[in-house]
Amino acid sequence: MARPPSDVIAAIATAPGRGGIGVVRISGPNLSALAATLGGKVPEARVACFTRFRSADDGLIDEGLLLYFPAPNSFTGEDVIELQGHGGPVVMQLLLARCLELGARLAEPGEFTRRAFLNGKLDLAQAESVADLIEASTAAAARSAVRSLTGSFSKEVHGIVERLIDLRMLVEATLDFPDEDVDFLAEARALERIQTIASELEALLDRARQGSLLRSGLHVVLVGQPNVGKSSLLNRLAGEERAIVTDIAGTTRDALRETIQIEGIPLHITDTAGLRDTTDEVEKIGIARTWQEIERADVIVRLVDVRAGLTDADAAIDARLPAGVERITVFNKVDLAGHDAKRVDADGAVSLYLSAKAGQGIELLRAELLRVAGWHRHGEDIILARERHLIALREALACIHRALDNRHALELMAEELRLAQEAVNEITGEFTPDDLLGVIFSRFCIGK
Repeated sequence: MARPPSDVIAAIATAPGRGGIGVVRISGPNLSALAATLGGKVPEARVACFTRFRSADDGLIDEGLLLYFPAPNSFTGEDVIELQGHGGPVVMQLLLARCLELGARLAEPGEFTRRAFLNGKLDLAQAESVADLIEASTAAAARSAVRSLTGSFSKEVHGIVERLIDLRMLVEATLDFPDEDVDFLAEARALERIQTIASELEALLDRARQGSLLRSGLHVVLVGQPNVGKSSLLNRLAGEERAIVTDIAGTTRDALRETIQIEGIPLHITDTAGLRDTTDEVEKIGIARTWQEIERADVIVRLVDVRAGLTDADAAIDARLPAGVERITVFNKVDLAGHDAKRVDADGAVSLYLSAKAGQGIELLRAELLRVAGWHRHGEDIILARERHLIALREALACIHRALDNRHALELMAEELRLAQEAVNEITGEFTPDDLLGVIFSRFCIGK
């Protein structure tokens, strides 16, 4: 693994804009002299010191607090200084410029957290959870990120790695002593232990999939002919009047996006222009954008006016919808037709009967969207996983299954167990190449 650089970095650690307090963070080796220059004296470790921050010509920049965290007892594992001043953007830029004058360089995105990882203060899963906590769009996602930050995900990963190491030792021992009377694998019930690891990986992968939904959510696109109630449905799901609703066909000219939460899952709902043949140039542009949104959809909710039923125009829309994308057919306006809200499942195709305007059957749609997403409750043990975590878990599980298939070819079994261990270790960063680390930390905000 790469060693952390030895230079000094600095960045504004608070969000852009005005605020009551702003923070400039500095990290690097041997910062006591820099702290003395900034504060007028060597500060006491981990004690907030009132300080007047001065420029090179002794002019007053600001006054606030200086905190000094000597290595290794800091976030990055290096010496860290935090300057807390008034949260105006100009003041923060002046403080940062003073730090750069004194020999620091501007930190890259995620560089503080990267140094914490390289110095062993966090593993890679914990480091990623820092960004996940900052970016969390729901309370459920934030709680899951905090659990990962405190090491709950990493602890489970390390437990699986330890069990894989034990199994590899047993298999290697059997290979090294083939003529011994004692069958190490049978005595240690090795195959049962491999099956147990497979079950643990499957359960971990399932929880990680749920966490992936918490992170990124689901892109849901509402499509259909004009005046079938797409905008009314968006407003009902959002709980407020986000889209203009009229009886005039073609009212919606452009895609309108709204993010809602169902069971903590962010659903990105897009209302689109009604699909029909038209000579209106503006409406044509809106319809073209509708098809672009459909191409990016995770779920398509196709709306139909229940009073007209499925028409030739609906069939034409259906024929153009991309294959392989989940779709739900909603027969809307049951209140006007005198029907009850219901769910119908015929030949694997789900249809919902509801009224967006009256609110009848909306819970059916919410439940169906969660079902399509593959969501099910796990309580408070969901893992806020990234795509690379899912890939690593799937690869490890595939290796374990191949190890079981090769139970009579111990050399192959040993190799598959080794590959499984490497795949799981990638989650916490034991075997993560430097170029991947660069990609991961470049997506963090500056100052973190």
